[in-house]
Amino acid sequence: MNTLEYGNSDASLVLVQPIGEHELSTLENEVKEISRLSDKNFRLIAFKIDNWNKELSPWKSGAVFGKEDFGDGAKETLDKILKLCTDSSKEYIIGGYSLAGLFSLWASYQTDTFKAVASASPSIWFPGFIDYMKDNEIKTDAVYLSLGDKEKNTRNPIMSTVGDCISKAYEHLKEKGLGVWLEWNQGNHFKDADIRTAKAFSWTMEH
Repeated sequence: MNTLEYGNSDASLVLVQPIGEHELSTLENEVKEISRLSDKNFRLIAFKIDNWNKELSPWKSGAVFGKEDFGDGAKETLDKILKLCTDSSKEYIIGGYSLAGLFSLWASYQTDTFKAVASASPSIWFPGFIDYMKDNEIKTDAVYLSLGDKEKNTRNPIMSTVGDCISKAYEHLKEKGLGVWLEWNQGNHFKDADIRTAKAFSWTMEH
């Protein structure tokens, strides 16, 4: 798994982010925005994901858009990530955008390694995920959720549930007593992904 690193390598706060090829060009801007929004010292480790639908999906599911099904490679991806999160003197926060945001939330049900989750515009419409959250115990202290206010405006019957799903996730986590925040951003799913992800990380760094 290829990694990219930003920030202070000695920082006690480590941000962990799975990214796709499409995010490479905006990652530096994201890091600058995190630094602008928070005065905390941090290191960011970005993990390059080659097969987005397979490597970040918690279980197999049929194609929702296009023809590519979702795989079940999340466990293998998480195992690789955890090998770089073993320093007990550090605090780790996992986060990401879209399916990487969903993966980050799922990861916090598998391990208590991550102190917080920065889940920006997550693919929380993923079939069965809300039920999974209700049937399992989360192992983190704080969760940031966000969504664009136009993301539900799609003809895709599964993806159009994203607004309802994220509201249900927020209410569920709040009932669990977690530090949780839901922010609504302007625009559709493809607007300002780097800025939204930076806002997600900066909130978790402060909470």
